This record gives sequence, structure tokens and C-alpha cells, in this order.
Amino acid sequence: MNGQKLKALIVENSETQGVLAEALGLPVSALNARINGHIEFRRSEINTIRERYHLTPEQTIDIFFEKAVS
Repeated sequence: MNGQKLKALIVENSETQGVLAEALGLPVSALNARINGHIEFRRSEINTIRERYHLTPEQTIDIFFEKAVS
């Protein structure tokens, strides 16, 4: 999970984490836990984000499945 890329994507789309959390049916705290890697995103949540932001398969993999290199 690359939380920084997801945060940037939210901002690029002129949204807030609160707006995305509402679209996912989650409290903001639950979305933050997912973005910070404490809880994994569900497949349905990833699909909602992918469709909402028109992500390519490559972008989806890059954000949700690639491990960030530190």
C-alpha cells in the first residue's frame, strides 16, 4: 500500500479523505487506518476508488499492491 500516492490522488481530484471515506461508507478513522497500512483495503473498496478516480490497472497495482521502498 502506497498511502502517499493515494493521498496525492485524493488531492488531485479536489477531494478530501472525508469525502472519499463517505463514498466508501467508512468513518474517516477507518480510511486513515487503511491508508496508513494498519488495515487492508477490501476488494470492493479498491474497486470503488479505481472507478471513482479512473485508475488504470497499473496505477491500481502501484497504489494498492506495490510495497513502498524505504
